Amino acid sequence: MIYSTATVPVNPQGETPLTRDQVWKGLESKARDARLFLPPGLCTRCDVTEESATHFVRQATIAGQDLREIITLEPLAKVTFFQATGPREGSIINELFEDEAGELQLRFYCYMGLRGKQSGGPEEQAEQAQFDSDNGYRAALLSTLKRTRELLAEGKL
Repeated sequence: MIYSTATVPVNPQGETPLTRDQVWKGLESKARDARLFLPPGLCTRCDVTEESATHFVRQATIAGQDLREIITLEPLAKVTFFQATGPREGSIINELFEDEAGELQLRFYCYMGLRGKQSGGPEEQAEQAQFDSDNGYRAALLSTLKRTRELLAEGKL
């Protein structure tokens, strides 16, 4: 199994401050259409195909792999992506919270496995290393906040 976590401050010194509501709007936008937040060409399809009062389903093609995710929103707090189909199975969570000093933080954590691969095997070990690397989910959190600031500046958030 793969477990990874990363946390970044929402408002580091020198950045345009974001409110919880603004970050939440960015997270919800990313959940509905990852193409707005991922590097160009990485996500070639991202469509919400079902929607209910408790969740929505999106079909996406990311890095050439088709996947289906069930996404739940806990307004202003948490977005959970359940990997229903695709190369991974498990959950990815993006959570907004205040630290002990009252500063807004954005945390990623996941617990998942690779379909059809040995648990703890070389493929999962490689995936774990990627998630935990400087180009892993910490970088994704920073990129999400950067894109949220850009959308806000463009009046699109």
